[in-house]
Amino acid sequence: MLDIRRIYLEPAAAELPRGQEILARFPGAELIEVESHHRIPELYGDETNVSRWVRIKTESLVLGIKKSLTARPNGRSSDFIAPSTANGCAMACAYCYVPRRKGYSNPITVFANIDKILGYLERHAGRQGVKPEPDQVDPRDWVYDIGENSDCSVDATISGNVRDLVDLFGRLPNAKASFATKYVNRDLLSWDPRGGTRVRFSLMPAADSKLLDIRTSPVADRIEAINDFVAAGYEVHVNFSPVVVREGWLDDWAELLTHLDDALSPEARAQLAAEIIFLTHNDRLHEVNLGWHPKAEEVLWRPDLQQPKRSQTGGWNVRYRTGHKGRYVAALTDLISARLPYCNIRYAF
Repeated sequence: MLDIRRIYLEPAAAELPRGQEILARFPGAELIEVESHHRIPELYGDETNVSRWVRIKTESLVLGIKKSLTARPNGRSSDFIAPSTANGCAMACAYCYVPRRKGYSNPITVFANIDKILGYLERHAGRQGVKPEPDQVDPRDWVYDIGENSDCSVDATISGNVRDLVDLFGRLPNAKASFATKYVNRDLLSWDPRGGTRVRFSLMPAADSKLLDIRTSPVADRIEAINDFVAAGYEVHVNFSPVVVREGWLDDWAELLTHLDDALSPEARAQLAAEIIFLTHNDRLHEVNLGWHPKAEEVLWRPDLQQPKRSQTGGWNVRYRTGHKGRYVAALTDLISARLPYCNIRYAF
């Protein structure tokens, strides 16, 4: 997945222990100093990069300092979005929203000031005290999403940031980490999460994944890993996302749910919960995809099924039409309730 040949780095990041650790891991890489990790013209905002989309993800790494430390309220997947310890991704899912923000490529950026991030999170969790009552996020803990802009399973192949986070939340009495992933990294099974980390394996029918989940672990491998992660001390949920409406979509979801039901151990079933997120697409990402993966747009860009809404960044997001979408959501949630009656559906939209 990674063949790092160039590391763009902020000099201050290279001076920190985590930065030095990452540089030592890739001793043959060309080092290119930059003023800011998010202002690198040859990576971001250059439309000619679309033809080198996957190559840039494979060969480039950015090493920076996370300057703004804020835990933003969430309320769906988590109570808070933790400050990022990385952003970008080595994978190339055709529906990913991150390229909309970073331009025509989004290789992994790792933040070296992990100690400051850990300290901030521990103090923030301490200020929350005991969670006053159960909610759909968690019945007991304050949950922090640690992977909003990256895939933590892949990030863990580059640095110790993710392990440090798992260790932190393993000892916090009132807080839990959470991240969604499409990559099976079995190195995580040797860690000791002590129930303090929720892993959300993203699942979709195999036909959709083959077309849209570029450079990810096969869906069958993600399902196979669930029991092992539960046995290793992780809480494991599933993330049915994005749900793409197309001919035969519900039949393919029924097949996926049967596969999942057959694979789960009693322990995995007892703690299973799901999030369901139907596809939201974007006109700018649509244009990007036409330059490297136009086949995906045949199912992602469906004006006959979708309605536009102006995004906060000035573009247009598209989602399934009001009224129709409600029927799609009901059809899938009814199917899940029938096939996986033990699975708590935390939310669906």
